Amino acid sequence: MNKENFQNTQNTLGKIIHDWLLQIGFNESAALLLKGVIIVIALFLLSIIVFYITRKIIVKILHEIAKRTETTWDDIMIERRVFHRLAYIAPAIIIHELMPSMLKDYLTWIVIIQAALEIYMVLIIIIVMDAFFSALIDIYQNYEVAKFKPIKAYVQIFKIIVYLISGIIIISILINKSPVYLLTGLGAISAVLMLIFKDTLLGFVASIQLSSNDMLRPGDWITINKFGADGTVLDINLTTVKIENFDKTITTIPTYSLISDAFQNWRGMEESGVRRIKRSIILNMNSIKFCSPEMIEKFSRFHLIRQYITETQESLHAFNTANQFGNTENVNAKQQTNLGVFRAYVEAYLQDNPHLSKNNAIIVRQLQPTERGLPIEIYAFSTILEWGKYEDLMADIFDHILAVVPEFELQLFQNPSGSDFKSLVNVGS
Repeated sequence: MNKENFQNTQNTLGKIIHDWLLQIGFNESAALLLKGVIIVIALFLLSIIVFYITRKIIVKILHEIAKRTETTWDDIMIERRVFHRLAYIAPAIIIHELMPSMLKDYLTWIVIIQAALEIYMVLIIIIVMDAFFSALIDIYQNYEVAKFKPIKAYVQIFKIIVYLISGIIIISILINKSPVYLLTGLGAISAVLMLIFKDTLLGFVASIQLSSNDMLRPGDWITINKFGADGTVLDINLTTVKIENFDKTITTIPTYSLISDAFQNWRGMEESGVRRIKRSIILNMNSIKFCSPEMIEKFSRFHLIRQYITETQESLHAFNTANQFGNTENVNAKQQTNLGVFRAYVEAYLQDNPHLSKNNAIIVRQLQPTERGLPIEIYAFSTILEWGKYEDLMADIFDHILAVVPEFELQLFQNPSGSDFKSLVNVGS
């Protein structure tokens, strides 16, 4: 059936309805009004049938095809209900095409219904595009590059553009003006738009900087002291960054804050495969002294530093003999100290630990003495990155170091407490 025959059929049906209403007793004006109502109801019923066919049959077939394919993008489209939402536009298209010829005697009705249909179709296109962009993000997440270059912020910008364009089109439909007419007036309200979308614009610029400079990725461990955030980045979008802290709380901060304020990203540590250990113990400086022969003999029995003690003693003996320094001349002669032997032991102990990286620095060093004592800092890198196991390793290392300090006739420093004073009183008694 060609278009002309189809229109003739529509005219015939309209005439039959009109004549039937006159025959059953309605006057001309009432028959004309009821004919229009019947046609509108018929179009509405037809649209329901078209929607049912589209959604229950065509969309279902697409679902089955997607399940049988090996690709994942079509499954994501189904999951995001792109085709399901697209089915809502089919009834509107049918009514929009049939209505002018079927309601040609009702020009006012045509204008109102067509405007409503056009607005409806714009809204459907918005929700379809929204679902499509969301599906696009999900599809992109399946690629390895998504770990390094998130696109969520860019997609959100496209969504905002779609919303703005759709809003302009809807307003132009309502006032029956061209969209170009509205666009010419946007310059006058640009300042207002800048104020309304200030966070969005700042977030967009920040997202570009974060992405282009590879400053932040989903999954990174970051610390932001200003916001009390310390955890893993869950999501980066146009306006906010969501961080899951290690206590399982969620911190949400503005995206542009990561550009304007400092934050610490631990990704470099994770990529290097090592995690730094940097911690100090404080020794009582009054316990530092030269080693006696008995102490040297005792230290020689520690297998980790046995060779060190022997080689150092030989070197010192050769120096003192060459310079005719007697062993009792403590000031002039070179002698080992319990602190020096202790540092050599700790370094040998760290070198012997299989969980510390030998390709990175292992240092046992003295820091600036203070009124509290002499800090001895242990600086090394653990090959264990997992937080809990890393803390266990560090605790094991310092458990041993703190326990072995008295073996070198050294004393740890800590501020005296009430029990310390009580012990002194008991000793004095």
